[in-house]
Amino acid sequence: MYSRILMVGRRTFCRDGGFRVRLPSVVRYADAVRERIVAPILNRIAGVSNNKTIMGTKAADRLVETICRAGIRRIYAVAGDSLNEVNDAVRRAGTVEWVHMRHEESGAFAASAEAQLNGIACCAGSSGPGHVHLVNGLYDAQRSNASVLAIASTCATDEFGTQYFQETEPLKLFGDCSGYCQMAATPAQLARMLPAALQYAVHRKEVAVVGLPGDVAAAEAAETPGAPWLLPSESLCRPADGQLRELARMIGEAEKITLFCGIGARGAHAEVVRLAGTIKAPVAYSFKSKMEIQYDNPYEIGMTGLLGLPSAYASMHESDLLILLGTDFPYEAFLPCQCRIVQVDIRPERIGRRARVELGLAGDVGDTIRALLPMLGVRDDRGFLDRQLRRYREVREKMNAVAAKRGGEGRIAPEYAATLVDRIAADDAVFCVDTGMCCVWGARYLHATGRRRMLGSFNHGSMANALPMAIGAAFARPGQQIVALCGDGGLSMLLGDLATVVQYRLPVKIVVFNNRALGMVKLEMEVAGLPDSQTDLYNPDFAAVARAMGIPAFTADCPDDAERVLREAFATEGPVLVSVQTDPDALAMPPKVEFAQMAGFVRAMTKLILAGRGDEVIATARSNIKHLWGMI
Repeated sequence: MYSRILMVGRRTFCRDGGFRVRLPSVVRYADAVRERIVAPILNRIAGVSNNKTIMGTKAADRLVETICRAGIRRIYAVAGDSLNEVNDAVRRAGTVEWVHMRHEESGAFAASAEAQLNGIACCAGSSGPGHVHLVNGLYDAQRSNASVLAIASTCATDEFGTQYFQETEPLKLFGDCSGYCQMAATPAQLARMLPAALQYAVHRKEVAVVGLPGDVAAAEAAETPGAPWLLPSESLCRPADGQLRELARMIGEAEKITLFCGIGARGAHAEVVRLAGTIKAPVAYSFKSKMEIQYDNPYEIGMTGLLGLPSAYASMHESDLLILLGTDFPYEAFLPCQCRIVQVDIRPERIGRRARVELGLAGDVGDTIRALLPMLGVRDDRGFLDRQLRRYREVREKMNAVAAKRGGEGRIAPEYAATLVDRIAADDAVFCVDTGMCCVWGARYLHATGRRRMLGSFNHGSMANALPMAIGAAFARPGQQIVALCGDGGLSMLLGDLATVVQYRLPVKIVVFNNRALGMVKLEMEVAGLPDSQTDLYNPDFAAVARAMGIPAFTADCPDDAERVLREAFATEGPVLVSVQTDPDALAMPPKVEFAQMAGFVRAMTKLILAGRGDEVIATARSNIKHLWGMI
């Protein structure tokens, strides 16, 4: 039947009923129909691929070419087995660098940092344990909206389903920590999936995972019927005029307005400041957006949340209209429930899931404010704004007084250490902060300049992120100063990647807040009324470890020497590590101390005394008398 159809396509039907005359144009048309439409359809029905191979080019080679054209300049990975073809393709191409990490988790964190700074990055893991190690870092990248491409190499396709050595199921493994996750079982599938993964990662700002069996990477590359490369695109996104007019009406009716900005307001600093000035609204912000919003902002009143300040908390709760700009702030306990709330977010599925939002607007923060401003009149009444700014000044004065308490020998106040880092670091420094107490000190004592950036595991909350993120940041921004604020617990987890810093001569300034404890966990237990247990750490001499790996290192254990030591360290060429012996009993007070928290803390202290640990209670009291103002 197939051949008869094609024969009919080659002839012209005449009036006498016969097939007699052949016309060249009809022949060409029929050949095209046969080649481009009929044959591919019948081949698909028969299960035969229509994809053409690229002679002499391996699928791994095409992968390297494709990611290079997408702007990816390096792959963070550990070499091995099923990933070897990709490794070799990188070597031969010379267009993408293979960064030899000591742990794949570090590679994923490094890729997340580079993506957040430069727009896109790539990490890879070999079969089984290799790509399993990527999962924690990819969770962080996914929740940070970082455009990361992850290559999960696997065993050969003919071993699938046999419980082969190191076999996993990447679709199940990575399904929850990515937005795109597919397995390329043939070169033709890889040719189509890789550009799709890149499109998804860049435009959705999420993790895209491509499973790549070793035999597919080694096979001849195939052409794709679709676009073979990433296609960048820019667009405007704002709510409809009717919704903007409704927001303008709500603003006009409100007397006390506060703006609360998240990381979605990045790039809209000028618009936020102009809006605040127009409606005379104080501007609060999340930790993630501090470096984007705080600088050159006469209306800023600090952060709220667990790491925040009483000024921002009070302003939001005293408002009769709260406008959330680009924030998915997860702590509803710090959001008011007695005022009207408007939320603007580029992802409408996030609107209203944290607070009782009355008006939800889907759009980019900058685009939305620019369209809104012509609908607003300039407000003259500064009463509410000035009250909040006065409160913020008072809070800052008390914070400065706390930071002026320098601590003692072997117990340097971490607030003081953080102010020194802020003072010494460059105006365009990139700070990478570990989860835990380092986040507290970074949030409160590092200041924005308009050129600084701050990276951390802000949503996923993983320990051990600071060092590997600093590695990715150093590759992404070779002309900027990179500062890793590491907790001793976090640094201990991925200590081996100090060797990566040395191997690539990355000029990272590593500051270890060495309090010999899991400080945040200790505080969590105490406010819950539990005596802290298993939170003490036995640490190595971090400076000696760093020197053994080839990194110049310093130790600061006396407040009188701390500034001199840090300045000398930051002036050192190349990588350097400073171990600051901080006070293990220093507490971080939230912006609002609940009675239940105070009662829990008292119960915990009582239990410690009854357990014969009264000396620890006394040490805690001495270390935190400076915070008394925050509890009253």
